[in-house]
Amino acid sequence: MTSLLETPVPAAADDLTLRRGAARVLLRNWTGISTIPSRGLYPHQWSWDSAFIAIGLRHLSVRRAQRELESLLGAQWADGRVPHIVFNPRVPLDAYFPSPDFWRSSSAGAAAGAPAHTETSGIVQPPVHALAAWLVHEADPQASRRRNFLPRLYGRLAAWHDYLTGPRDLGRAGLAAMVHPWEPGMDNSPCWDGPLARVNPVPTGSYRRADLDHGQPAERPTDLDYGRYVRLATDYRDSGYTDAGGAHAFAVEDPCVNALLIVSEHALARIAAETGMDPAPHHERAARLTAALVERLWSPADGMFLNRDLVGGALITERSIAGLVPLIVPGLPQDVVDALLTTAAGPGFRLGEVPMAPSYDFRGHAFDPHRYWRGPAWFNTNWLLERGLRQYGQAPTADALRTAMLGAAGASGFAEYVDPVTAQARGTRDFGWTAALTLDLLAGGHPADPGPSSPTSPSSPTSLSSPSNGART
Repeated sequence: MTSLLETPVPAAADDLTLRRGAARVLLRNWTGISTIPSRGLYPHQWSWDSAFIAIGLRHLSVRRAQRELESLLGAQWADGRVPHIVFNPRVPLDAYFPSPDFWRSSSAGAAAGAPAHTETSGIVQPPVHALAAWLVHEADPQASRRRNFLPRLYGRLAAWHDYLTGPRDLGRAGLAAMVHPWEPGMDNSPCWDGPLARVNPVPTGSYRRADLDHGQPAERPTDLDYGRYVRLATDYRDSGYTDAGGAHAFAVEDPCVNALLIVSEHALARIAAETGMDPAPHHERAARLTAALVERLWSPADGMFLNRDLVGGALITERSIAGLVPLIVPGLPQDVVDALLTTAAGPGFRLGEVPMAPSYDFRGHAFDPHRYWRGPAWFNTNWLLERGLRQYGQAPTADALRTAMLGAAGASGFAEYVDPVTAQARGTRDFGWTAALTLDLLAGGHPADPGPSSPTSPSSPTSLSSPSNGART
């Protein structure tokens, strides 16, 4: 292990050097029970980070990948929600804000079933977890079965999806809604500018931004936006983290969140079958979610999916990469797939022309290639695009994206995000999911995500295996 920790990553790394560099990041970020996204800026366990990290860890250590998901789901609330942060009690309170004494989950969230002895946040992040669990199982099914990995996770994952499709169906149209900009994972996206304009920010001097101790102000959210984030989190906490029936100043249906829910629901069907449960209800729910996604969030005029503002009642016209991520969903109508591919390659996202797709439309009024989620390219969203492209028969484009992502990961020092045109490193370095997804891309042979069991067709993939390389422990 020492050689991995000491391996530098040059600008043009070969596969072995890149693999060693990615392994070094994950080794350094390991806490003993989970993997932090980065040293300094993100010192706790994050929800969708851990899912992506588990997907990569399975190529190094299946046992550690299992532990990553088990530790996260061990902090699940009784109402089914998986919190977006699980706090490490050994980390000082002033190392990150909002800290556990802000969220007060064990007291403010008691009525919603927050754990009594583990402090968490009260909001959620995108549901990648069932997909991650299935892929971790597939990496070594025998080891998975020996530890009863899937039987122990199935009930928790099912409860998580029940929460998202129950209390979080705020629009009562079949899709999960997010009640804070941090929940869809694309925290500072211009998509939230309109809804956030309704929110009265807390005074700047009422809290201290620990993120600016580790990140450049020009790459982070503004103080105005941060004040609005804190206001929304404060109001949600003071409501006892109430969902249905609560007064939400911010509530959106996000296409990336719901696409990941659909793919994870298909994965949950596979998990159900593996554990002796009935997969049919999961396939049925995935089909209902897919129909609702197209009905509620598809914009033919834009050639992509858009967010829906449930407070204002209309689609949000800002175009982000969240609207392309539904390419990971199996069985989309062919006209929708064709339009998504055209939009991805068009002037807004320039996929195939630039190294990686930006997080926000190049032509958008708020595009900024350096600021958090307002233009930079992220490795997790491009990893999802790579899978979606491959699923719908676009192997050459997927191969080119894979090559570009690997080059950017090595050259940037596994950066949190990069300039979408130059691939220059932005954000923090040695970032967990960048390293993990680099390992997954290096493993090669990435077939489609779990989908419905049906004859193979361009819109109905059935190949589920994802080969793993390297040592397993």
